[in-house]
Amino acid sequence: MEAITCNKRQMKNVPLYERPRERLLRQGTAPLSDAELLAILLRTGYRRETCYELAQRLLSAFGSLHGIAQASHQELLKIKGIGPVKAVELHAAFELGRRLAKSDRKEGQPIRMPRDAAELLMPEMRHLTQEHFVCLFLNTKNQVIGKHTVFVGSLDAAIVHPREIFREAIRRSSASVICLHNHPSGDPTPSREDITVTRTLRDVGELIGITLLDHVIIGDGCFVSLKEQGHL
Repeated sequence: MEAITCNKRQMKNVPLYERPRERLLRQGTAPLSDAELLAILLRTGYRRETCYELAQRLLSAFGSLHGIAQASHQELLKIKGIGPVKAVELHAAFELGRRLAKSDRKEGQPIRMPRDAAELLMPEMRHLTQEHFVCLFLNTKNQVIGKHTVFVGSLDAAIVHPREIFREAIRRSSASVICLHNHPSGDPTPSREDITVTRTLRDVGELIGITLLDHVIIGDGCFVSLKEQGHL
C-alpha cells in the first residue's frame, strides 16, 4: 500500500502535462519515451519514487528495453519496487510485442524470398543468447506448414544431423525446407561450419527428394541468405 500511496502523492507534484498517462491520452504513444511507456505499465512507484522514476531505474539496471525483455523473472524481482505481479505483467507485455511482430505476416502467405523467412522468425530469434537452429517446413505452394527447433547450442555438423531435420520433413509431407539459425553476436556472417552444414543438408535433401530452399542466418536486425551467397 505504501508504494501506491507514495506514488500518488509524488505524482501530484508533477504537472499534468508531464504525466505519462495524460501525455499518451493527449498526444498518442509515439512521442512518449521508453521510460514513460514503462511507467504506464508499472502504474505505481516504490516508496518515494514515482512510477516514471522506477521505470528509469529499471532501464538503467538492464541497459535497455531489450535487456528488460530478456531478463528472467528472478532478475526482475531483484529490482526494488518490482514484485511478482509487476514482473509477470512486464513478461506478458514483451511477449505480446514479440507475437505482434510475428503476426505481421499473414497466415498462409508463401515464402518467396529469403527476407520472407528472415522476417518471420527474426522477432523471436534476433535477441536469443544461444544459437537456435530452426527449420521451416513448406508445402508445394511454399506455404509454411510447420516449424521445428532442431537444437540449441553452438552449431556443429555432428549435432545438426540431417536425420533429425528430414525425418520431421517427411512426417509433415513437406515439399521443401528452409533452415535458420541465429548468431548471438548479432553478426550474421556465415562461418565455415555454417557453410559445411548447409551443403550437407542440401546433398541429403536432393537424395530423398526434399529441397533445401535456403539456410538463413539471423543477426540483430539483419540476416544473410546462404543461397544468395552461392552456397546452395
